[in-house]
Amino acid sequence: MPTFEWKGTARNGQSQTGVLVADSKDSVIAVMRRQQIVVTAVKEKGKEIALPKFGGGVAPQQVAIFTRQFSVMIDAGLPLVQCLEILGNQQDNKTFKRVLIQIRQDVESGSNLADSMRKHPKVFNDLYTNMVAAGEAGGILDTILQRLATYIEKAVKLNSQVKSAMIYPVAVISIAIIVVMVILWKVIPVFASLFQSLGAQLPLPTRVVIALSNFIGDYWWLMVILGIASWFAIKKYHTTYKGKRVLDGIILKMPILGILMRKIAVARFCRTLATLTSSGVPILDGLQITARTAGNSVVEDAIMATRKSVEEGKTISEPLGDTDVFPTMVVQMIAVGEQTGALDTMLSKIADFYEEEVDTAVAGLMKLLEPLLIAFLGVCIGGIVIAMYMPMFTLIGQLG
Repeated sequence: MPTFEWKGTARNGQSQTGVLVADSKDSVIAVMRRQQIVVTAVKEKGKEIALPKFGGGVAPQQVAIFTRQFSVMIDAGLPLVQCLEILGNQQDNKTFKRVLIQIRQDVESGSNLADSMRKHPKVFNDLYTNMVAAGEAGGILDTILQRLATYIEKAVKLNSQVKSAMIYPVAVISIAIIVVMVILWKVIPVFASLFQSLGAQLPLPTRVVIALSNFIGDYWWLMVILGIASWFAIKKYHTTYKGKRVLDGIILKMPILGILMRKIAVARFCRTLATLTSSGVPILDGLQITARTAGNSVVEDAIMATRKSVEEGKTISEPLGDTDVFPTMVVQMIAVGEQTGALDTMLSKIADFYEEEVDTAVAGLMKLLEPLLIAFLGVCIGGIVIAMYMPMFTLIGQLG
């Protein structure tokens, strides 16, 4: 039998490679699937066969709409293959359409729905496929899909709130920097030439502004290079294990933004874990999936530390409180949920509360940022204008 080299992704998201003797590449994929590894490429005797990759350009909103429609069709009693065929044919997104057609073909050939979806992790992540697997096993696929659709819709709303909180100040500050740079580069040299021709005695603020203008005019290329290099250096540092935790930790400790990001992390954790546990996913698998969807490496480490403690026989609330990441109120409510046997219900209530808190925090942040950004623009541009007019007042006084 031929020998195959394979590459794939394990349930924890780590890349895996190995060698396997099998009849065909399909046999390799089947063996790895039983080991819960999604194969991405198979190589036989120097000939590499790359498996199709889907998922680029499929928005979460599209997945939510598909899931909601899928649940309605399943609830109405339509066969699974027919549902996938109808939903696949009506998709405008060509990538999503190819994914659904491939899933339908896999289901027709005998694969279950969850395994077929696991081949497309960029569209259907671990949370999605694990819940679908639980729904298939329990015969409640339509209910699970409804929960998934609700979860994705809430997650999209939460992400849009984060973006709205970040885009506005970044856009205003960026525009302010561009305006100031243009003034220093093009306008200030005109005033500098005028003052030099008149022989005016320049005050300190004016000399500082002219020096900045000269520096930008002479070394603008250096500033562009340093800016791009800094951006790539930070991105590269963020890809490292230590750098990701340092930068994510700084974000959580920031005065205003840190509080908002912590609330978002708590809401996401509680909503995800509640959705998984209520759907019958084992708690250890649920914590592992929740950690990967946390969006912050510090929070991810805290959840994984909690998972390790739970694996040793402890409750969720006890190790979660030791991490100093989650608020005391959240830990206490989770403890009550564990004691009463209603953990999923309690997690849903916490998620509802913190999602409302995020709404309030984002609205408050926008109101706070507006006067601060106006003041920032006024100081920057007003300072330059005043510095340029100060010599003119001196000259007018001398002429008088």
